[in-house]
Parts: sequence; structure tokens; C-alpha cells
Amino acid sequence: MPAPATASPESAGMSKAAFDRIEKHLRERYIEAGRFPGAQLMVHRRGQLVHNSLQGFADIERKTPVKDDTIFRIYSMTKPITSIAFMMLVEEGRVALDEPVHKYIPEWKNLGVFQAGIWPAFLTRPPSQPMRIVDLMRHTSGLTYGFQQRGNVDAAYRELKIGEVEKAGTLQSMIAELAKIPLEFSPGEAWNYSVSTDVIGYLVGLISGKPFEQFLQERIFDPLGMKDTGFFVPSAKAHRLAACYSASPQGAMTFHATDRKGGLTLQDDPATSSFLSPPAFISGGGGLCSTAADYLTFCCALLNGGELDGVRLVGPKTLALMTSNHLPGGKTLPELSRSLFSEATYHGIGFGLGFSVTLDPAQTLIPGSPGEYAWGGAATTSFWIDPAEALIAIFMTQVLPSTATPIRRELRTMIYSAITDSNL
Repeated sequence: MPAPATASPESAGMSKAAFDRIEKHLRERYIEAGRFPGAQLMVHRRGQLVHNSLQGFADIERKTPVKDDTIFRIYSMTKPITSIAFMMLVEEGRVALDEPVHKYIPEWKNLGVFQAGIWPAFLTRPPSQPMRIVDLMRHTSGLTYGFQQRGNVDAAYRELKIGEVEKAGTLQSMIAELAKIPLEFSPGEAWNYSVSTDVIGYLVGLISGKPFEQFLQERIFDPLGMKDTGFFVPSAKAHRLAACYSASPQGAMTFHATDRKGGLTLQDDPATSSFLSPPAFISGGGGLCSTAADYLTFCCALLNGGELDGVRLVGPKTLALMTSNHLPGGKTLPELSRSLFSEATYHGIGFGLGFSVTLDPAQTLIPGSPGEYAWGGAATTSFWIDPAEALIAIFMTQVLPSTATPIRRELRTMIYSAITDSNL
């Protein structure tokens, strides 16, 4: 899908001079400095695309420039799409958020909570309450990611290759393996970034009676015209897949980088990438590739109350529920999180059903609006939607991990600073 025509920033209450500053910042601080290969930034406000910039290379080795049709690995930006798919089934009365997960996955009924031990011998205790569907949606399930590297449960995930970025096994095998590993905590007691959304993808397939990837294609991608979004890149489009890089000199898939400045190492060559063929593991938590234009289409449907050009994904009340803070006690992520890694770490941020949600912009120390919702991907892609300001921002590059630079905070600050006529 080609990018929509760009209108002037001033026509939507924003400043072209401010966007010029953003472009200079990205070019000098990141691309010319060798921290990003290239980047695409889209800003949409009041129904118009007011900024769409393309800089640098999608593939440094082949000198392929970033283009409007460049396909990016969006990793965890898959999660909001999976969450919307699940809520479509909730709207149809086929499943409810307060139901226990073991109703649909019986082998999880007796999952214990970790007390001691290492794989495969664990000492556990019964959870204080059963895991509910809402716990999967808001990451309070007690599940984890192996790359968190916090303890013995994470180590078991790594041993069994559960939730790896380079996917292993199938959705069914993941469910079976997770039945053997204790939870990190009792469901609802804490927030931990995890494979929960992969489980949601499994449930979409189970409840809908069709493969998860087919459900997304038929119910979201085809109706919205998201022609370049999928779990692999077909051969006819392979030349459009960007290379992915690591901020680690060893090219490692390490999540705990902090503002590294050592240059880039090729992590996934688009000529030989595993994303060029259909995966066995269909990851609702991180498996999709997409273009900025396709993802903007999805975001426009959300900003418009769940509907775009006559295609309705969910109703506005469902979307309002999804973008409310669902963390127990109304707490924020820093108050409840046990994650060493997440795609959001700011104070003043809560979590809804598939998105982070801004509760108090003053606590974030970044300009913003209450009710703004967002998420990002491991390769430093990110998006946010601000209903109050009728604003969507989408940033695409391909550098692992997303914690290697402060670009997300910088872009929020600079894009909000470009608003000259606020709706608030």
C-alpha cells in the first residue's frame, strides 16, 4: 500500500520547522553517526498525513535506500493487532475476559507458582487465584520471556526455546511446554512482559476454529487493505525486506543495551532471513512484518473508534475498554512491573489490553496527553496514538534492541513540540 499523500503540517496545526528539526536530529544524531541504518517517520494528525520522511538505508551492505514500501520486522507491534483480533471474538460473545484460561487450555489447570528449583525439577505452590483471560491481555499472567534473564523460570524458557525472537516449535508445542513450567508469580499480582500475547494468538485460532494467521488475514488485513503485512515476506516482495542490525559488536540479540555507540552489526540478512518463508511458529506476540503505511492504516482505524472506510474491527466502547488502565489497583508499570525489559518503562504509564496507556504526562516528564496509547518492537519500531490530539506517530528502523537508544523519548518530545494548535 503506497503512503497517502502528505498535507502541510500547518494545515493540521503543526510546524514544518519543527519537523525539519526532527529530520536533522535523526540524520545527524543517528544515521550519519552510524547508530541507525535508516529510518521512516510518519506523523498523521486531524485526518491528514502531515509528515512522512525517509532517510538512510534499508540495507547498508547493498546500499538499498529506505522507501515507502520498505518492509520492516515489527516484532512486538504485532501485539496490538493480536489483541484487537481477540476482542473481536469477545464482541461476538464467544469468549469473555474474566474466564479462566484453563477453560480453553485444560492442561494449564494445575499450574503452580515458582518457589525453588531449576528445570526440570521445580518446587511450586498453588496460585492464589486462577489465571484469567484478562491476565494474558494485560501481562499479569505470571508467564515470562526467557530473555528477561531474571531467574530459573526464565532459564527454563530459554532451555525450551519458548518465545524466542527466532521462533521455534509451533503454537501447540508452546502451549504444551508451558504446562511444564511454573508461573513466576500468582496471576494478577504483578506485571511481567511475556509470551502472554502469543497465547492470545493461540486462543484466537482455537476459539475461531481457523488458523490464527488466517483469522488475521480475513478479518483485519484483507478488509483494511494491509497488503504488505504478514508472518513472512513472499518471494515477490523479498527485495523490499529491510536488513536488521544489532547495536552489539557481536551482532547479539541482547535486550539490555543502554545507549550503545559502537556501530551496527548485521543481525538478519534480508537475502537469507527466516522471514522469507512461512514460520512453523505463528507468533501473535512478535511475528509480523509490515510497512509504515500498512501500520498507519491499522492505527487510523483505532483512532477512528475501531472503523476505517466502512470496515469496522471493534466498537468504540470496546476500544475504550482496551485503552483504559487494567493494572490491578490502578497502578502504573513501574509500580507493578517485574520485567527487566519492556517496550515501555516510563513513570505515569499504565497498561491496557494490548497497549501501554499514558495516565499522567507529568510523571513521564515527556509532553503527551492522558489516554494516549502505544507500543513498540524489539528492532526499535514504535507507534503511539493520541485521541485527544487526533495524532498518530509511527517510527520504523531495524536495530536490536530497542533499549539501545533514547529515540522513543526524543521523538515524543519533538513531535509533541511540533504541535502549534492543541486540542486540549
